[in-house]
Amino acid sequence: MLAGEWTMVNGDGDNRNGVLASRLGSVTSIEGSKVHLALAGQNGRPNVRVTVGNFVRIQAGAADLIGIITTLASGAGGQPGAVASLDLLGEIVLKDGAKSFQRGVACYPAIGDAVDLLPPGDLRVVYQATGSRTATVGALYQDPETPACIKVEDLLTKHFAVLGTTGVGKSSGVAVILDQVLRTRQDVRIFLLDVHNEYASCFGDRASIISPHNLKLPFWLFNLEEIADVIYGGRPAIDEEIEILAEVIPLAKSKYVQYKEASDRQIVKRSIGKSAGYTVDTPVPYMLQDLISLIDERMGRLENRVSRMHYHRLITRIEAIRNDPRYGFMFENANVGGDMMGEIVAHLFRLEPDGRPMTIMQLAGLPMEVIDAVVCVLCRMAFEFGIWSEGAIPLLFVCEEAHRYASADRSIGFTPTRRALSRIAREGRKHGVFLGLVTQRPAELDATIMSQCSTLFAMRMTNDRDQAFLAAAVSDAVNLLSFVPSLGTGEVIAFGEGVPMPARMKFHPLPPERQPRNDISGRTPGSGEMIAGAAFVGAVVERWRGATMSKSGGGDTDLTGLARLAREPGADGNGAALEQVHRRLLRRPLDAAEAPAETGLRAAKALWQQS
Repeated sequence: MLAGEWTMVNGDGDNRNGVLASRLGSVTSIEGSKVHLALAGQNGRPNVRVTVGNFVRIQAGAADLIGIITTLASGAGGQPGAVASLDLLGEIVLKDGAKSFQRGVACYPAIGDAVDLLPPGDLRVVYQATGSRTATVGALYQDPETPACIKVEDLLTKHFAVLGTTGVGKSSGVAVILDQVLRTRQDVRIFLLDVHNEYASCFGDRASIISPHNLKLPFWLFNLEEIADVIYGGRPAIDEEIEILAEVIPLAKSKYVQYKEASDRQIVKRSIGKSAGYTVDTPVPYMLQDLISLIDERMGRLENRVSRMHYHRLITRIEAIRNDPRYGFMFENANVGGDMMGEIVAHLFRLEPDGRPMTIMQLAGLPMEVIDAVVCVLCRMAFEFGIWSEGAIPLLFVCEEAHRYASADRSIGFTPTRRALSRIAREGRKHGVFLGLVTQRPAELDATIMSQCSTLFAMRMTNDRDQAFLAAAVSDAVNLLSFVPSLGTGEVIAFGEGVPMPARMKFHPLPPERQPRNDISGRTPGSGEMIAGAAFVGAVVERWRGATMSKSGGGDTDLTGLARLAREPGADGNGAALEQVHRRLLRRPLDAAEAPAETGLRAAKALWQQS
């Protein structure tokens, strides 16, 4: 729509004859909240250009009724003229000499009542958000000069969801919303699950970035279901082995506590026999070596070979993930510093923000087999902190690609993760824990969790199932849903408690340096030419292989040192050295210019290049 045409639509422009365009037509029939109009015009054309989605007012006594055009048609039966239909939304009334808008209609129109296009001034009254905690996130589609506001308090306490297919500006919209939440509610902490590592640049120094390289989430924080999912890599667990874990984990926790309290380890060993009141899910530290020793001790008492195999296989599984460098965030230095649960919770959820009230948890780079369990742990810890702190510190938990973790298909995904998200959705607001969901496939998201989101931001969606799901979730202004398949990039239709009125709007554009982008692919133009070459590719291949190599596996992953350590007598005792070399390999910069030339040349002569 051209700018000149838009002004005319909103009643502030001049018509073709230079006369102020105001009168649209008159009411011809009424069916509940739907009103039919006869449009005033000449020679079969309306005097005022109007289209679907325009707002109108009907003068009904002392009140001005507000409606939105839903259909337009030429006169029936070949008769000249045009007709239109609209849905009533509410009314503008005078209170203490000032105009205010209220939802619902107290006085219905009558046949013949005049209908005008809604002037921009009244449009601002309709979308004016009342209250102290409001924020502007964009501009109305009907009038770019009218700000589109959100009611931050209602948005948070009643949960929200951002829906839209890939490539429609969904991540930018999320960044705009969260930015305004940070500005408006400085007491709120935000925890964002960043599936694609694209939000790191959006919030500047107000956000703390946690990635697989600096994440510390000790294995002892995982409950039985979560640690079993890690051990079995998302596959079905073996019941006999789970029973063993349920028996020995409490004992390992008790053993750790006694180690900390006693000065003589041998005396402690003889006193072990009870779990000291700990359950398998009590979040207290224990040592993995103690766990393995307890399993091995029980295996030594058995004579039945079949029963012994369950113990042996369980030990093998535990040692396999402990030696996998991808699980270093769980097992490396997991017991250093003793009981660090308070420090870990404070760091994850920015309880002492130090100017950074937001955490961006980058999930790309974590093993696919463990992501569900990690998300489950984080959701559960967020909710349980809210419970035991009695909601002292409000926390907004934002889940990107939510359909991955709470699928509508109960046979897909990790059930405890769905349960943890569902618990936040159903009970979180009572404990100061709020939920924000972001998904490109709302039809695949658990309907129970989605139903708890009282504010929806719907961006372009073309899938029929997603559109049907949205129609079932929206109770007011369903007529706006017809625009969803044709929305432009950055455009959104907002519904629910967090906005004054259902509205079609466009999010504020972000400056280039604050736009979401994938950290892996977000390189400047031409940077590929500078770093491409044999040394660069060699370093990439080495990092690729190193990320999935066992710490004790040796091989050719180091330039010379790792191979030498593996060949030396007693190499099994060089775990710390091997780990140090391996860590140095994984952290090697991709840019060959940052490494010594000799190192780059040796890295280039890896197995992939040898003939």
